[in-house]
Amino acid sequence: MWVGPPHFFKKGRLLVLYTGGNAGVLKALSSVLGPQFAGKQAEVTPARPRAVEQPLVYNPRRTFTTVKQNLRCRRMMNIRMKAWAALAAVVLPIMVTSHAAGEGGVPARGGSVVVAISSDPGGLNPAVTTQGGVHLVCGSIFSGLVAHDFQLNPVPDLAESWDVSPDAKVYTFRLAPGALFHDGEPVTSEDVRFTFEEMLLKFHSRTRASIGVNLRRVLTPDRHTVVFEFERPYAAFLQLADVTNAPVMPKHLYEGTDPLANPHNTKPVGSGPFKFQEWLKGDHITLTRNERYFKPGKPYLERVVYRVMPSASAAAIAFEKGEVDYFLNPTPLDVARLKDLPGVVVTDKGREGFATVETLIPNLARAPLSDPRVRRAMAHAIDKDFLVDKVLFGMGAPATGPISRLLAWAYNPNVEAYANDTALAERLLDEAGHVRGADGVRFRLKFVHASSYSKVAEAVRDQLREVGIAVELQQMEFGAAVESVYVRKDFDLAFASFENGPDPDIGVKRTVVSTNIGPIPFSNGAGYRNPRVDELFARAASELDRQKRASLYFEAQDILARDIAYFWLYEPKTAAAYKAGLRGMYEWSAKSNVYFSQDAWWADGGRGAEESNSLKRRGIYTLLAVLLLASVAGGAFLLLRRRRGGV
Repeated sequence: MWVGPPHFFKKGRLLVLYTGGNAGVLKALSSVLGPQFAGKQAEVTPARPRAVEQPLVYNPRRTFTTVKQNLRCRRMMNIRMKAWAALAAVVLPIMVTSHAAGEGGVPARGGSVVVAISSDPGGLNPAVTTQGGVHLVCGSIFSGLVAHDFQLNPVPDLAESWDVSPDAKVYTFRLAPGALFHDGEPVTSEDVRFTFEEMLLKFHSRTRASIGVNLRRVLTPDRHTVVFEFERPYAAFLQLADVTNAPVMPKHLYEGTDPLANPHNTKPVGSGPFKFQEWLKGDHITLTRNERYFKPGKPYLERVVYRVMPSASAAAIAFEKGEVDYFLNPTPLDVARLKDLPGVVVTDKGREGFATVETLIPNLARAPLSDPRVRRAMAHAIDKDFLVDKVLFGMGAPATGPISRLLAWAYNPNVEAYANDTALAERLLDEAGHVRGADGVRFRLKFVHASSYSKVAEAVRDQLREVGIAVELQQMEFGAAVESVYVRKDFDLAFASFENGPDPDIGVKRTVVSTNIGPIPFSNGAGYRNPRVDELFARAASELDRQKRASLYFEAQDILARDIAYFWLYEPKTAAAYKAGLRGMYEWSAKSNVYFSQDAWWADGGRGAEESNSLKRRGIYTLLAVLLLASVAGGAFLLLRRRRGGV
């Protein structure tokens, strides 16, 4: 096989001459070289047998000198042919790799993904908060012991394997031996123990509420084994120990410091697929590939950029213009439009591990909301169907209590319901002693909310106005709203997206048990207390039989609905949109928006690939040019010898 010198490169075509070469190789060369040369298919043309390839036959009319010259000429031409063969051997694999990468389902490396997020996270320490915006970014930086598939079954993450004692009181995890933090320090069992004892059990509302009073101790028999011993059986620990509820933090960077003020909260060091690069507040967060990630071959992307875009409409426009590749939680109107766009995937998968219930929080420590008669009247004044139809455009369902329908085994559909009835609401308020004043107002409430909840806040305000309750909306930046509600308790009403998690003990318990009242974000913000509810959740956590657990949760939901501990408004049906060229996005994880980065790759090269491909092409063309020049020089040498020696 021989690849022609420069004068064969005409009209964007490459001429390949062969004399009985491997046909399969030639077809591959033709298909691969085609896109590299102006997008035109290369010509693969049989060559006439070259004289130099014919057997050398003795001719008595030629002198010995002539035969010697022929032999020398033949050697020189063979050298040139071998040089071109070497060129093909070097260039062909490069081009085949370049052409085939990303095709046939084989993940390709390179490129970046830009993700639109609605707000700046308050910090980047996922062990001290349950704020969704923090975990959205930190899921790419940190690792948990396990992750969860679509069916909420645990799958390995930092823990390669685990054992659970028959009584569910002892959990033993074996860590991946090659796991490193981004600064090169190994991840050990001591990091796991430190994370639980010094951060999660003190500051993380879900983990603290779930196991804080039950976890006896954490043992570290060796560097790669960690053992959790519980006082009582604990059924949900494998559902808890993921990157959102139990991220493993670096002990060597946090020990002896205040975990709420540690400088690494804004320059995090984790063990996940991506490393922190920069954070420009209010604009973007950039992560780069962790080349020493403990999962071989992953990640495939070079960068992930989280772009702060508070306006959903602006994010949608940026997505359609190609400035954003991954758009989380588009509005219902945007979803309807994006579904019809070519090259766009819209999905509602990958949220099974969250099961969100959007909730109106009453401050039960303040009058008049401390009065259950007032809360009952307000429950009748709020029209949940209107909120679903007009605010969510049908993408959701009215909530009946704190447990989502997605956790079907634990969901009680038969709790007391409060149908929208403004006349009944007015009568109940009168009976509670809150009559209308001269201005028609019974009392005033301060409603604290983040900007992302402005539409539902306005709708609730308007509905309560109908029964004489004046609501003052106080829109704040997300972090400021969290501080006002959970820490300073300076509110009458507030709004929260309470995630159930993969088990009621993880996401629901923290919002209703009295042991979780305190200055902890996303905890029992209402300040609700009921000893029977505390008991039911404690018993359910230790019960191994799922049917018996369900009966305990059913009773708890009955009590919570009667007490109107919160106003559970609706369960949203959220979606995500991403470019069709992105693969590996929503293929296994029940929390895909957190775990996507370790598996995502561009099938069509994606963002940043054009520059990379251009560099590859320039390198290939440079190599071609060098070898072509060598070929020309060799040809010139032969021509000179011919003129001198009559070859």
